[in-house]
Amino acid sequence: MRKITDILYAAALCMAILSVAGCRERVEEAQTRAFPMVEIPGVVTDPGERALFLAEHFWDDFMDTSKTYACDSSTVNGVTRPDLEQAFADYAGILGMTGLAQAEASVARLYRLAETFERKDTATNVFGSIAGLTEKYFYNPNSPFRNENLYLPFAEGLAKYDGFSKAERERYAYTAEMCSLNRIGDKASDFEFSDKDGGMHSLYGIEADYTLLFFSNPGCEACKGIIEALRSDKSVERLIAENRLAVVNVYIDEDVAAWYSYMTVYPDNWYNGYDPNLVIRTDMIYNVRAIPSLYVLDRDKTVLLKDAPENIVLSFIDRL
Repeated sequence: MRKITDILYAAALCMAILSVAGCRERVEEAQTRAFPMVEIPGVVTDPGERALFLAEHFWDDFMDTSKTYACDSSTVNGVTRPDLEQAFADYAGILGMTGLAQAEASVARLYRLAETFERKDTATNVFGSIAGLTEKYFYNPNSPFRNENLYLPFAEGLAKYDGFSKAERERYAYTAEMCSLNRIGDKASDFEFSDKDGGMHSLYGIEADYTLLFFSNPGCEACKGIIEALRSDKSVERLIAENRLAVVNVYIDEDVAAWYSYMTVYPDNWYNGYDPNLVIRTDMIYNVRAIPSLYVLDRDKTVLLKDAPENIVLSFIDRL
């Protein structure tokens, strides 16, 4: 179950941003407008190249500082808030069709454009609105697009933004630090866990082509749904039998008795364990903001997917 504290924290971050980036109605262009879509040159026909072009230029017209449009509680630079959010959702989908490096570069460019817009005229609400949408789509635990690698450019930028107080910058700096843990492409942090018989294992001691690292809680309905989805998939059984996939299912909280009571739910061919010393949570080896949390690692324990949505993880396993 995703934690309500994460949702409240997200709301607090957005309010902090919006309190800095004020808003006043613009008289130059009072009317609303459709979100300005990118026109892809006709010579760009390859789907991958078209996605890259969109990722690079998606915000150019909207962030054009030569014109300013209506800015009030219902519009952001002339675009209604629902239309802007729909555009951002489209943008998030486009990033999913590019490589991670290109997606990260696109989000970093978006931050620079938004900050430039803010510095030109602090009375617009563009900076706060875009920062809020970026948090909502790439960092909120409930987002189907969540990807801490993509939120990191904003967290790092906001941590240095001189329009915030020291406390606000420190808060974003902490968020950036957490986003930097176990990034996609980095080696995952090793840890030890105990099985039900008291035997100790380490993450790096698991030998398989791929490891599904699953942080779960007993009684968590979302966790149970993932367990059932994996359990009912015959290809998962085959992958485990062939040592191509290992499922490491770890409980990181204190109520070990509750964990033991849930043992019949966990498949016997998984590595089911708990953190006896609470190192994962207290030492922040992993930023487990909510349960369930899923990672996919390769044989060398390089992170391929980090705290990824369930559908993305299951699709990855299906492709194996």
